[in-house]
Amino acid sequence: MTQGLTRKKPISAALVNGEHGLARSLSGLDLTLLGIGAIIGAGIFVLTGVAAATKAGPALSLSFVMGAVACAFAALVYAEFASTVPLSGSAYTYTYVTLGELPAWIIGWDLILEYALACATVAIGWSGYFLRLLAGLGITLPAELVGGPMQGGYINLPAFGVMLLISGLLALGVRQTSLANGLIVVLKLAVIGIFLYAAVPHVEPANWQPFMPFGWEGVMAGAGLIFFAYIGFDAVSTAAEEAKNPQRDMPIGIIASLVLCTLIYIAVTVVLTGIAPYTSLNVSDPIAFALSRVGERFAAGATAIGAVAGLTSVLLVMMYGQTRVFYAMSRDGLLPKVFSTVHPRTRTPARTILATGLVIAIAAGMLPIHEVASLVNVGTLAAFIMVSVAVLYLRRAQPDLQRPFRTPFMPWVPILAILSCGYLIASLEAVTLWRFVIWMLIGVVLYFAYARQRSVLGRA
Repeated sequence: MTQGLTRKKPISAALVNGEHGLARSLSGLDLTLLGIGAIIGAGIFVLTGVAAATKAGPALSLSFVMGAVACAFAALVYAEFASTVPLSGSAYTYTYVTLGELPAWIIGWDLILEYALACATVAIGWSGYFLRLLAGLGITLPAELVGGPMQGGYINLPAFGVMLLISGLLALGVRQTSLANGLIVVLKLAVIGIFLYAAVPHVEPANWQPFMPFGWEGVMAGAGLIFFAYIGFDAVSTAAEEAKNPQRDMPIGIIASLVLCTLIYIAVTVVLTGIAPYTSLNVSDPIAFALSRVGERFAAGATAIGAVAGLTSVLLVMMYGQTRVFYAMSRDGLLPKVFSTVHPRTRTPARTILATGLVIAIAAGMLPIHEVASLVNVGTLAAFIMVSVAVLYLRRAQPDLQRPFRTPFMPWVPILAILSCGYLIASLEAVTLWRFVIWMLIGVVLYFAYARQRSVLGRA
């Protein structure tokens, strides 16, 4: 185990300067839109209602603030790493070059769980909103095609189909993916604007009383649940090898997307709990439900369209992040070489994208996925903690390393990131933590049985 901890990935000038198979075509604006595309989705369109009704009440806005604080500390750490080590792989790569191969494998295995479950969960949520839109048009799919075998059907066809479409788009090229994501982001931001415009006149301050019905514990429990809403800004860091000027643009994309989305979340939450009693919001489409309740039928329909668009962009960016983590781990020899094979024309890991998309599509189409948001959350929080530890170590081990962006107030920001993320992990249910531990133990076994001997450093 000591060898795995000490074997570290050397950072070659060729990789840092972009001499690799991926195309550098993303600007700072593209990266910011990529972050917004990943962040605004299921968290705002689905989880806000459940969290308000069962956890935090009108104080859900404080839950979003607490989640944002934890993310802000982590975002500053990610920004330093993304500018210093502009390579694919996000937390996996940062851990590899600082803490060594074994911790990197553990965090890579963690990210595989995070992205795969997030994609499958969001695909099922997308299916629900899409079916609601079809019903509004008078179209109803057979019950056998809207649920898997464990739900009395054959397959959740919309969830299966959207994952295949997303995979096909990603395989075409990162520039095409970025353009599609940008258009979708503009659409869903417009829909959120429609919601705020239509809802503000119906706000009743009495709905904000009591403001904190479940106490501070409820606020923090709400933060642990809606943390799913912030998952995505770290996916921006997986695009480091495809950014035009990663040293400048990566910090911009990570920090700007987080700040903008936090402001949007707070505004939507305050208005949502102002137009409907928090106890009535435990529904799968809280924003559309609240608008219908106050008679804004057109805005409610537009919100459903925005939800479909929002969930589509989340799928796009999460799937993108998943395949880039596979790409980085494969390039290091920890996964089979096929995962890092780049298509000569599109300059994307097309085989990895299509194969991963098919597996996630089958999972989304066949399985009922319950209570996975918390499991995704614990995986993300664990990654944030590992990266924070890594940046502390790197500052001490290589103080003179060139850092285009430096995390301010060292060492307090990484320490606060570790403490805040650890606190949010502690707020999750015990069964979630046990499932996560089991997954990580499986990963450790695979490392010693397969990856350790076959890695680039292991062969060397």
